[in-house]
Amino acid sequence: MSRLIIVSNRVHAPGGPDTGAQGGLAVALQAALKQYRGIWFGWSGERTDNYTGQITFQRSDDVTTATVDLEDQDIEEYYNGYANRTLWPLFHYRIDLAEYDRGFAGGYKRVNERFAETLRPLVEPDDVVWIQDYHLFPLGDALRKLGSRNRLGFFLHIPWPPRRLLTTLPEAEDLVRSLFAYDLIGFHTDEWLTSFREFAQHELGAKWDGRGVLTLGNRRVRLQTCPIGIDAKEFAALSASDAAMEAHRQMIESANGRAMMIGVDRLDYSKGLEERFCGYERFLRDRPDERKHVFLLQIAPPSRVTVETYQAIRGRLEALSGQINGAYADVDWVPIRYVNKGYPRDVLAGIYRAARIGLVTPLRDGMNLVAKEYVAAQDPEDPGVLILSRFAGAAEQMEDAVLVNPHSAEEISDAISLALRMDRKERVQRWRRLMDSVTREDVLWWRKTFTDALMRERV
Repeated sequence: MSRLIIVSNRVHAPGGPDTGAQGGLAVALQAALKQYRGIWFGWSGERTDNYTGQITFQRSDDVTTATVDLEDQDIEEYYNGYANRTLWPLFHYRIDLAEYDRGFAGGYKRVNERFAETLRPLVEPDDVVWIQDYHLFPLGDALRKLGSRNRLGFFLHIPWPPRRLLTTLPEAEDLVRSLFAYDLIGFHTDEWLTSFREFAQHELGAKWDGRGVLTLGNRRVRLQTCPIGIDAKEFAALSASDAAMEAHRQMIESANGRAMMIGVDRLDYSKGLEERFCGYERFLRDRPDERKHVFLLQIAPPSRVTVETYQAIRGRLEALSGQINGAYADVDWVPIRYVNKGYPRDVLAGIYRAARIGLVTPLRDGMNLVAKEYVAAQDPEDPGVLILSRFAGAAEQMEDAVLVNPHSAEEISDAISLALRMDRKERVQRWRRLMDSVTREDVLWWRKTFTDALMRERV
């Protein structure tokens, strides 16, 4: 392979400050790019009055980024509109929140075509192009129309919805048909892969060979399940850093002998934060003898602040946390500490290590790397307990977590009580099996598994 070119909606500039705002995907892609002499291309996050395709290059720590600015109309229609008000809710099974607008769809198509036209001159004949996530579904097709014969891979980092849900999208057939421009499509779980295959078969008439290849007309694409991981060894080492140890000390001191539960999630309706608070409230109500032995620290950095739905979520969570604290707090104890900002990864590692319980309860999630980070940060001699939603992609790999239905307040309450009472021997046994999985199928395994498959002969 000459180079690996990764394309994603947003690009985290290398060498910048670690504010905690970058997501798990950004960290994972930087780890992958360090293995190659490659480029990371995408939107800078900045605005311009007129899109010209001018590229800003930066290089740091063996990672080269190539970014472009977008116009206000592009941002509103492509990003705030189609990506986050149409595709995101639909692909997380929330068709009640999905907005179907032709202007959004047109802007989404336009930006993908602009990205293709800007990227195409950077791509050398032997390069492999790896495109990331739902913002860029049609980018591969746009590159093919510009004459690209390179190997093209696509990885979806969110769930793929069941066929009946996806048919509510007016452009569903065109969108799925465009994905046959790729040589390889990756999914986190077998469930998401099967949902994609069933739509292609039943709605488009694609043929499945039973060995991973879908054919539609003269186009063939290989499908692969490949769950993303974290750099587990690096994160475990991070939990022993000076910053982590100081954060750990501060949290233990502020806990004042109580067990801490930690939740770290973007402020998003898919993360199940309201349901999590309600499950914790059920625990507080039903177990008065246990309630003052625990508290919840919920870290929820704002997400997509210009989208009205997300503004409403923040208001509801602030009201709910205030209601719970008002009903159950005492002069020396508050049940919920609710924080709306991000933290650097080393500080988070220390906070994870101090937490007796990791509470990861999304309503629907493609993977969820917080669950894996929590496990990697634990003290091997006295680890905490991971409570994990059955509907997170990570649940397929992490069966030794305490698995719950996040829609059930009773299940969340029971899981909290179980985790608090779990003895050290069982906690260590569960953690070892979880850590084995997190270490074995880490981000380097994910990258190698996908790129090895992409480099095989074309189907």
